[in-house]
Amino acid sequence: MWAARLLRSAWGAAAGSALSSPPSRALQSWGSHWQTSVLAFKASIPMRAEPLRKKKKMDPKREQRARERLKKKIRKLEKAIPELIPIEDFITPSKYLESTRVRSASPLSFEESERRALLMKKWTLYKQKQHKAEMKTVTMLVAAQEEALRELRLESEELYQAAIRRDVGLFPFEREGPSYTPPAPGYEAPDGKCNDVTKVYTQ
Repeated sequence: MWAARLLRSAWGAAAGSALSSPPSRALQSWGSHWQTSVLAFKASIPMRAEPLRKKKKMDPKREQRARERLKKKIRKLEKAIPELIPIEDFITPSKYLESTRVRSASPLSFEESERRALLMKKWTLYKQKQHKAEMKTVTMLVAAQEEALRELRLESEELYQAAIRRDVGLFPFEREGPSYTPPAPGYEAPDGKCNDVTKVYTQ
């Protein structure tokens, strides 16, 4: 009961003070949202916020397992051999490695194919005999040269040293030309164009 009486007395006192105040002051207090009457609805600045989200409780064992998996991945990446960047200048394009004929050969008869096979065998035998004869000749010449040098050394050491000395005039070659080319006066070198086609590799 005493709480209700106290509330009614406070209500009456507030209403009396509002009615007894000057009109200009009452209108000013009603027109501002900062200075409002006790009996009026109060308007405040809107709060642009949202309620806090409830933090999820994570299992410590589950968190520990996630950390172990992450550490395992890091160790695996550290042990992996880094990938080498290919040097394309040393790689021959596949189109240059193809040995296919552009024009197809005409079909040969049986007699013509046999004649060509026999001719190839004769040519191979001829070149083999020629190679053996040349190697035999070279071997004989080298042996004769060594024998002559041995006999010459027994006769005179000075003549032997002169014989084995390198002959500078054996292959005469002379060349004359400017060693330094001076720049042309007033020449403006073109800038040119550069098209960078270097590929970027990420590891």
